[in-house]
Amino acid sequence: MADQFKGKVALVTGSGRNIGRATVLKLASEGANVVVNARSNQEEADSVAREAREMGVDALAILADVSDRDQVNSMVDQAMDKFGKIDILISNAAIRPHKPFLEVSYEDWEQVRGVVLDGAFYCAKAILPSMVKNKYGRIIFFTGDGAFLGPAERAHVSAAKMGLVGMCRSLASEFAPHNIRVNVISPGSIDTSREHPEWYPGGRAPDASHIPLGRQGKVEEIAGTCMFLVGDDGGFITGQTIHANGGTAFF
Repeated sequence: MADQFKGKVALVTGSGRNIGRATVLKLASEGANVVVNARSNQEEADSVAREAREMGVDALAILADVSDRDQVNSMVDQAMDKFGKIDILISNAAIRPHKPFLEVSYEDWEQVRGVVLDGAFYCAKAILPSMVKNKYGRIIFFTGDGAFLGPAERAHVSAAKMGLVGMCRSLASEFAPHNIRVNVISPGSIDTSREHPEWYPGGRAPDASHIPLGRQGKVEEIAGTCMFLVGDDGGFITGQTIHANGGTAFF
């Protein structure tokens, strides 16, 4: 096990599976103690935490809906009680429903914004005081190619995802003097499983025909991008959006 993050504590939201899980395990392999978060599946969260502990680090699994401010604050309080600090926040939790704009209800809008944008805000708001106090912090938000491509029936998702880019840039400027870096990763088409298959365009997983590299990305590759941005090798990068998408062009 490497020790790049030995003594650090990382919270990864939406980390019961897919990119979140891979990121937790990569952080653990580099020596970080980890907080695993899932919205409702305790078994998945416990399983990831168990895998992390097998790498020799400590891990805490917490159920919390990031769109609920009180649940976020409770999760952060539990993590702080156990570890005393949070050094790294990977805000990965998201939902991606498709619906024609004229059918998007106010409740649909609020649900997507709540998980994607409000959830990232609540987590950052709860954790940043600890980072400022310790003069160390690394934050990553996740957007996606869809936010930049502007596909039909994704207006509510794209709006929330692009909001993360603006928040990242502002936080990066404001907190840089405190040795806190904030960046966004925009994954392209990644080989993942989804709890709601209908969230895929057309109700099916995308193929790789539009990707110059000729394949979908792997969750481990996105986890590796996280490691670069939160690690010393990415030490001069803040306020940026990194597109890990196999060469997909937007224009």
